[in-house]
Amino acid sequence: MTSIAPWISVTNATQAVAYCKAAFGAVEVERVDGDAGEVMVALLSIDGAELWLQADPDARPGASVRMILSVDDPDAVFARAIAAGGTEIAEIHEGHGWRIGRIADPSGHHWEIGRRL
Repeated sequence: MTSIAPWISVTNATQAVAYCKAAFGAVEVERVDGDAGEVMVALLSIDGAELWLQADPDARPGASVRMILSVDDPDAVFARAIAAGGTEIAEIHEGHGWRIGRIADPSGHHWEIGRRL
């Protein structure tokens, strides 16, 4: 089986894991902790879609890479992502065959949350 999963560098992986759990219902599949118990690397699953988070003090987040999270109810997930600490970049709207919106997570990475119409 072939798959591809994003590997996202963040300055605070513990915070990023907590955000993904609260915002998207992510579950930890694998986790490597540092000496102080902080998350160093984590493999997360969001309804079977996997992504990796890694602590990197030199991480420079931005919009050069965006995650596209396709879900059945983008309005609900978008609202949950905002409530968990995300920042709205583009409100949920319909266009080009999608219902979609974009948020920035607390680490600064952009997430498109939507579904095909």
